Amino acid sequence: MCRQVFGFRLAMIALAAPAALLHAAPGLGVRLVGVAVVVTFMVSYVLFRDWERFGPLLLRHPTLLAADTLIGSLLLVSAGPDTTLAYVSVCTPLLAGLVYSWRGAACFASLQGLILLLVHATLKADRHAPVAEALLLPGLCVIAGAMGSTLRGLMLRFGAATQALTTAQARLAAAEAVSAERARLAREMHDSVAKTLYGVALAADGLAATASAEAPDPARIRDQADLVSRSARRAATESRELLRDLRREGVQEMTPLGPELHSYVRDFTSRTSLKVTCSFPPLDIPALPVASARHLLSITAEALENAHRHASATQVDVHVAVVGGLLRLSVHDDGRGLPPDTTLERLRASGHFGLLGMVERAAQAGARIRIGRGDRERGTEVRVELPLSALTAPAPASREP
Repeated sequence: MCRQVFGFRLAMIALAAPAALLHAAPGLGVRLVGVAVVVTFMVSYVLFRDWERFGPLLLRHPTLLAADTLIGSLLLVSAGPDTTLAYVSVCTPLLAGLVYSWRGAACFASLQGLILLLVHATLKADRHAPVAEALLLPGLCVIAGAMGSTLRGLMLRFGAATQALTTAQARLAAAEAVSAERARLAREMHDSVAKTLYGVALAADGLAATASAEAPDPARIRDQADLVSRSARRAATESRELLRDLRREGVQEMTPLGPELHSYVRDFTSRTSLKVTCSFPPLDIPALPVASARHLLSITAEALENAHRHASATQVDVHVAVVGGLLRLSVHDDGRGLPPDTTLERLRASGHFGLLGMVERAAQAGARIRIGRGDRERGTEVRVELPLSALTAPAPASREP
């Protein structure tokens, strides 16, 4: 704002300089007025062009503005108070109010008003000018000083409010980032380590029951011990994967979805004896970023576990295809289906986070997810549609539970 005031001063000095030079006395008077024109013009130009650099000098040294006011008074005496230099005089208390608060505004308004009265009394001594004409410009100086100090206060309060808002937004962003990271860790723990450790506990219970029998079967004990060992190693592997994800840099790596999906389905079938069929053309499925592939694999794993544990399903179909620019993943079981009153809020309140985690993972991947019966007569279908454009740039996700 001070820069704009100096720009206005610059224009007014340029307009009034010819009149000041024409009315100046020959010889020394012209030289003094010429020096005053150059000094005031250059000072206004420098502060208008590079306020960030030279403005602090004006803030620290009010005498610089006082010297500028006295030099400008030479122009005012030469050109007269009826020229555009009168506007330059009014700008001085306005600047003082902006820069030095109300005390500076009062001081410079008084100084500029006194100069204007002296100039008016000197140049119009032979005329009987009305008192109102003599007091007009000094009164405008007082008004301009008050406006400058008022604007300064408003801008300072606005700056404080903006800073407070920025701080609040930064804290809110940090809180949201922490909440999002906690939700991500909860999903990873639920979908990987927690389930595997639960399987280890069940296998260990079975091993303990077999070993405590009256006639334990060594082969069965060996098989169950091997199951406990494999489950424990799997939990350790999933823990390392989780730690690797936490320390992974922002480089976007690509991975094929088909082999990972086949490997998990094969392991799931051997572990649960539930019949799972996979159908997708491997050549048509593009490579995915590691994060997107993990989200889709985790959604598939959760859907298969739900079909095995809760749906009493006898068969699950996993289908992947590219349809109209969308990578579509469908997991359908022939179980009992979801209860009709199932909502994400009810599941969250009851402590069941599997479906909630699937919806959150789809949103993180930039995909749309539908969980329901679909176009089948029975069972549950989990369908995820990921735009191929999301493989290179994040896309907003819409949720349809």
